[in-house]
Amino acid sequence: MDEDEEYEGGGEEAEPEMIDNNEGGNEEDEGMDVDGDNIIASGDRSSSLGAREGGGKRGKAVPKDQRTTTPYMTKYERARILGTRALQISMNAPVLVQLEGETDPLDIANKELREKRVPFTVRRFMPDGSWEDWGVDELIVEDPDRRRGL
Repeated sequence: MDEDEEYEGGGEEAEPEMIDNNEGGNEEDEGMDVDGDNIIASGDRSSSLGAREGGGKRGKAVPKDQRTTTPYMTKYERARILGTRALQISMNAPVLVQLEGETDPLDIANKELREKRVPFTVRRFMPDGSWEDWGVDELIVEDPDRRRGL
């Protein structure tokens, strides 16, 4: 492979993206919804039925009492949340937990997640174009380190 050629990861899973609900807004507003919550997209909204039929057609949000997806946070959602929050902390965002000597942003983000203090909303897209929003504080988080006995 030449240095000028770029590798295109054909078989890899699409990375979740931050959602911009402020159409036409500036880039600083990206990832914020009307209420000011950070939204983390889970899945691929472009493959939903609403995106395929007519391009600009949008689905609807599913009410909280009618959600059908599991309340467990997936490993992909967990990775995206920890990475995004660690990046924010490394760029001097306010820390939402008491620090006990932690200096690594990823450790701090992990502690925030364990204490359910991460200010994000996970948006799960459904095949019909609708979506479900779950607050991080609503999701059940499995800690892989605890499962391994570390």
